[in-house]
Amino acid sequence: MKIATPALLLTGALALAACNQTATAPASMGVAASSSGTGCNGEIGRYRAVMSNDLAMGHVNQSVYNRVEREIAQAEAACAAGRDAEAVRMVNATKARHGYL
Repeated sequence: MKIATPALLLTGALALAACNQTATAPASMGVAASSSGTGCNGEIGRYRAVMSNDLAMGHVNQSVYNRVEREIAQAEAACAAGRDAEAVRMVNATKARHGYL
């Protein structure tokens, strides 16, 4: 029979404690309002909301955010022109390039 070490017990306790924590976005972020919609508009809105939140939380820097925003603006133009599938592909490509898939 193997005896658990104090470090192992502490690691397990910390893992369980982390499961009980909840994370919420600040109300001022407006994620719900900007992430609604369907089709390419919905995809664009949801990804913009994620990127805005990540910028505000310090998970991405401003130069990465600006690059993503330029790419999403191109997808938004395709979406507005009625090229929904192309716009969604562009959003997915941007997500993949920046590690969001």
